[in-house]
Amino acid sequence: MVERHLAKVDVVSSNLIARSIFYPIACVISVHKHFLFSTFSFFIESMYEWSKLSGVKWMDAWEDRFRGNPNFVIEILKGGKSSRVRVFCGTEKEAAAIVEQFGGSVRKIQRAEWANPVVKDQPLLKIRDVFGVTTEADPKKLKKLAAENPAREILSIPAEMAFGTGDHATTSTCLRLLVDIGRSRPAGWSVADLGTGTGLLVIAAKKVGAGEAYACDFDPYSVKATADNLVRNGVEGVKLEEKDVLKWKPRKKYDVVVANLFSTILIQAFPVIAQLVKPGGEVVISGILASQAWDVFTAAAQHGFGFPTVIRKGKWVTARGGWMNDLVEKGEV
Repeated sequence: MVERHLAKVDVVSSNLIARSIFYPIACVISVHKHFLFSTFSFFIESMYEWSKLSGVKWMDAWEDRFRGNPNFVIEILKGGKSSRVRVFCGTEKEAAAIVEQFGGSVRKIQRAEWANPVVKDQPLLKIRDVFGVTTEADPKKLKKLAAENPAREILSIPAEMAFGTGDHATTSTCLRLLVDIGRSRPAGWSVADLGTGTGLLVIAAKKVGAGEAYACDFDPYSVKATADNLVRNGVEGVKLEEKDVLKWKPRKKYDVVVANLFSTILIQAFPVIAQLVKPGGEVVISGILASQAWDVFTAAAQHGFGFPTVIRKGKWVTARGGWMNDLVEKGEV
């Protein structure tokens, strides 16, 4: 998934879409280009693609070079040793400027090329012994998946114009922590999901015992995707809003707050998160590059939060914690 200021793409067939500023850059296995083009289609009839082949070992360097570009993606090629670096541009001049700096090539992409996207089947993402997350939306195929996995609840989150089908380490780890929270709390706990994307996390929270639920996102595409997915997965009772978290003045507090946001946004959001978490409440944060984790945890501590559970998957960090006073009282820090 992509954002207006920083890009993030799920490691599934993938959710490329302009989103507000909540998610960092990640690489993809294959690109479902239709969704990225949907972002541009309101404005132009064609776009330009800059691309260059590169060794996989240089992926981090490319991410650093293009951090901040909302339409950057890395596609890992068959065999896993090479990658194709790509940037989708609205004008040929923009693409040519990248060529001048980094080499590579440019091609014009007509609208017709996006008309019939091919979506590859993705394996079922298994979360603990509770969920199976799929991008499948066909009722017959969903029924088959349910029959093949009778002990799991199948969550259908099609790849579309928002981030969060679950395969990315940040989302999948948040899902596992939500399952753990659901098992540790009496049913009916309240939850707020900040930067909800496709709504996957708030849907999962409701399925594992949450009562009152709130979800918001800066991006109208995400709000629409979440609304559709709530219906698709039979979830009711979620208050959903299009909202800039950094400008929010919340009037309610919640037992659990989930914030899967880019590190710099997360740091700025802690004053708001501090207004959202009840005494005894919990916070799950993610979307954090390991290199930026110390800054995030330092900012969290300044607002009274501590995180005794820190999970690293690759270069991504996810953490579960709460109010420092509560953690000290429980002997967890």
